[in-house]
Amino acid sequence: MTKQETYDFLTARGVRYEVTEHAAVYDMEELSRVPLPYPDRMGKNLFVRDEKRSAWCLITVMGDKRVDLNAFRRAHGLRRLSFASADELREILRLSPGAVTPLGLLNDDEKRVTLYLDSAFMGGLIGVHPCDNTATVWLRAEDLAALLRDRGSAVEVTDLGGSDKERP
Repeated sequence: MTKQETYDFLTARGVRYEVTEHAAVYDMEELSRVPLPYPDRMGKNLFVRDEKRSAWCLITVMGDKRVDLNAFRRAHGLRRLSFASADELREILRLSPGAVTPLGLLNDDEKRVTLYLDSAFMGGLIGVHPCDNTATVWLRAEDLAALLRDRGSAVEVTDLGGSDKERP
């Protein structure tokens, strides 16, 4: 989906959202320099896969958290994880690096990706890209989870407490 198609999709489903347009950003450091209305509610996204390429995960945590992928995989019964390649990102979610977002699961026609959504977002807003890294969409985390589940995507809300490590 394009950015506009994402907005149209949200609107058609009655999801309330707010948009912050900004210059293209490619990582959380660049995004930290963008004036955002809710900077503490920004989601950081890690697109990973297991070593057999049979499990695909999008891990979405609060932007200031780090994820220990070894602890994550053990907690969720997964094989060794590594970051998916840019080609895999384009093939599965039809996204480019820097534009990774839970809304990309709307492009996952085969429903291969499971979203692991940090429970810290629940009860409040989450900021995610609208399949394009030149804007941030703010919506309720519960609405995001429900929208993706309604489309057939697997969504697991989980405690992603975070650590000082982010490695495969």
